Amino acid sequence: MINGKRIAVVMPAYNAEKTLEVTVGELPDLVDVCILVDDHSSDATVALANRLGLRVFQHDRNYGYGRNQQTCYREALAAGAEVVIMLHPDYQYTPLLVTAMASMVAYGIYDVVLGSRIIGGTALRGGMPIYKYIANRLLTAFENLFLRIKLSEYHTGYRAFGSKVLTELPLLENSDDFVFDNQMLAQCVHFGFRIGEVSCPTKYFAEASSINFRRSVEYGLGVLATTLQYWLQRIGLIHLARFSDRGRKLEPGHPTYYAQRTESHGSA
Repeated sequence: MINGKRIAVVMPAYNAEKTLEVTVGELPDLVDVCILVDDHSSDATVALANRLGLRVFQHDRNYGYGRNQQTCYREALAAGAEVVIMLHPDYQYTPLLVTAMASMVAYGIYDVVLGSRIIGGTALRGGMPIYKYIANRLLTAFENLFLRIKLSEYHTGYRAFGSKVLTELPLLENSDDFVFDNQMLAQCVHFGFRIGEVSCPTKYFAEASSINFRRSVEYGLGVLATTLQYWLQRIGLIHLARFSDRGRKLEPGHPTYYAQRTESHGSA
């Protein structure tokens, strides 16, 4: 706990067997519950997660990264979490920043905190491909222009949220794919949540998950579409459920029909 707030780390996982143990090993003791949602991996991710004592949920098929996050947040809220940190289990982002990010939310400084690979200038030194770095900078500049805020990047997979963010955003209106991340940040801006950033070194290596060039292009086009949709909604030309109070939201007490809790003998 931090400041009396229950802390959860959620890990959207797909074939994370090779990096999961080292990721979990660096989590701070203040984490109250660690939840892993497996998106129908073909390796031993689930078995290892159970051995490590995590709270594990397994999708009955591969639904995609966005749907995985929906399950992560629903189960974290159901576990009583008041601060939720989303951390990829591929060890690309250091778990050692969980304390700093969770504290900024737990003490009410920000509603959302992002672990930025751009602040500090370490992205390229950490192995980020040059085409991804250039695309990151161009897309971020485009988003800052239309969303009228200033972030160093929108594309990190390391994020902390207060529980109010997760219950009030219409997350069920978002994509099941990777652009879910970007849609969620656009929603945070639309609904007035405060967003902060911390510098986060990153590591690119063979076992770290990374989408290929084709999927990167699809993601980039999705980011452009999301940004333009936000802007058109703001000036009143369109009205999307994604940016509406009446959009579909997570129901923490509602069972996830496609995710099964697996056995774990740990305390998490």
